[in-house]
Formats: sequence, structure tokens, C-alpha cells
Amino acid sequence: MQIVQTSSSSGISAKGTGSARVADDASAAVKGSASARTEGTASRSSTAKLQRGLSNWDHQLQGEISNAQQTLDYLERSSSQLQALKSELAAKLAARQGRDGQVEARVRQFSATWRQRASASGGTLDAQLGYTSPQAAQQNFSIRGLTMASLQEGPQEVLAFSVGGGNQALRSVNIEPGLSDEQIVARFDQALMPSGIRVKQNENGELVLSTPEASWANVRDSLSVRGSGIRFPTGQMNRVRTDAEPAAIAPEEWNTSDVEALRATLQQVVQALAHLQQARGSVSVALAQATGRVAKAQPTQASVSMETLAENFTVTASQPGYASLQAISSALVGISRERVVALLGLR
Repeated sequence: MQIVQTSSSSGISAKGTGSARVADDASAAVKGSASARTEGTASRSSTAKLQRGLSNWDHQLQGEISNAQQTLDYLERSSSQLQALKSELAAKLAARQGRDGQVEARVRQFSATWRQRASASGGTLDAQLGYTSPQAAQQNFSIRGLTMASLQEGPQEVLAFSVGGGNQALRSVNIEPGLSDEQIVARFDQALMPSGIRVKQNENGELVLSTPEASWANVRDSLSVRGSGIRFPTGQMNRVRTDAEPAAIAPEEWNTSDVEALRATLQQVVQALAHLQQARGSVSVALAQATGRVAKAQPTQASVSMETLAENFTVTASQPGYASLQAISSALVGISRERVVALLGLR
């Protein structure tokens, strides 16, 4: 048995050198792994951005464009029907005669179309032919007895409102002397907003309340108020009487029974046509604005997306592994031998 004696310094040096190599190799491996993770994370982040770029369509903007186009179609159809009715009325008045029942049929046709206003416009055309997209059409109304003068006169009172009845939360408004118009409007609006009711002041200085048309029936039939015995009775909740703002067009009031009625109806039809024309102008402007926003956004998104796509493919395909194989095989899907031969034959 032969024992070989090794210098301690030499041994330490050799050990240290080996440790250093191991450390360097480990460091390189860690760096390589970190680099791979970084590149992989960057690639995944870039891919995620690409996917968002390709799929991140502005759904609200699409809805605005769809609503505007749908509403324009409805307004054009309504205008066409009214033009036909106007011609029938004018002919019947001029000759004191006309096809029997034709005027009445035209009135019924337009009445049916007018009743389809909400659904035909996606709920964005209100009864006054105001276009509200992307917000839903509103129904304006007032509460009998709730006037600005009555609220600014008299002592302090707390008014509690309820919508829906049952266990619905009460909304309280504190009315006190010295409040300005703006303060009264702000207090009512803040109190009733959670119930889906907004409050503003009209051109006559009176309070006007509004709620989405879809909620109007419930508000109309269940809105109640309890006062302190000053403006409204104290004790239990009392159902209030509401007055809806009249619609811009009321075909149910058109009469064709005699000459005078025909003349009055013709005048109302002419006014209705003017309302429709004004509404078409407003909706056309809204459609042009929405389309312009798409035109500005879409080219940039497409350019960035294609550039990112090319970069992602280059990075992924240049690295060995399953990801590279998947990227290349996906790119080659649909390329057959026949296609390649056909392309080569064009040379």
C-alpha cells in the first residue's frame, strides 16, 4: 500500500479551483436559466399583448355603431311611411276623395312602427327622438305638487321616497328654508340616484325627474313619498301622481273622420317628419364620430399586432425545443406538396 502525500496548499488550491469551476458552471447555468425564463416571460408577455391587440375590440364602440345604424334604419323607415301618409292626406284633401281606407291603413302602419321605437333602436331613442347611445333612453316625468316654489316656501321638512314598495330602502331629502335651486336639485338627485332616478331643472325652472324607459312602468306605479304634514302627508307612504313628458309624435291622436281632422293630421304629420329629420341628423353625426374613432384606432392596432407577431415567431423558431417545433408546424399547416409544386412551377 502506497500513500501519496499531497501538499495542503496544493490540495486547497486544487479544491478551490474545482469549486470555482463548479460555481462558474452553476452561475452560468443559473444565468442561462434566468435568461431563458426572461426570454420566455418576454415572449409570453409579447404574445399576451398580441392576443390582446387582436381581440381587444372596443365592445362599447361596436355597440354604439350598431345602435346608430339600427336607429338610422328605423328613422328612414318611419320617414318613408310618413311621406306616404302625407301624400295620401294631401291627395284626399285636394280632390275630396281618395282610395277608401288607404289613409287609415297608413296611420295604423306608422302607429305600429312608432310602438317599435324602443326595440328598433336598441333602447337608445327616447320618446322625444333624442338619441342617447351608449346610455339607455330615458323617460322624463314630474311629480304633482313637487314644484320649486313649494319647496322653497314653508318650514323645514324631510321627504322620504320609496320606489318598488315592499322592503325597498327609503331615500330621504331634507328641505329647509333658504335653499337655492341648485342645492334643491343636487339634494334630490343625490338621494334618488340609487333608485335609478336622476333629477334636473328644466328651462322653466321646474324639477324634472328621469329614469330609464325600461324602469318607467315600475317607477310610475310604485313611487311613494312620506312627508311631515307640510308638503306631503305624514305617517305612511303615499303614492304620488306622476306626469310623463309627452312624446314628440302621438299617432294615436291622429283623426281622419272629416276634412278638418284630415287637415289637422296632415299638419301633425309634417311636424313629425321634421322631428324625424332632425333625429336622423343627430344619429348620423354620432355614427360618423364612432366610425372615425374606429378608423383612427384600427390601423395602429393592426400594424403593432403584425410586427409583434413576426418578432414572436422569429424568437420562438430560433430556439430549440417543443415551442419552436410547435411554432413552425403551426405555420406550415395547410401547406401541401401540391401547393409547393404549383408555386415552383410559376418560376
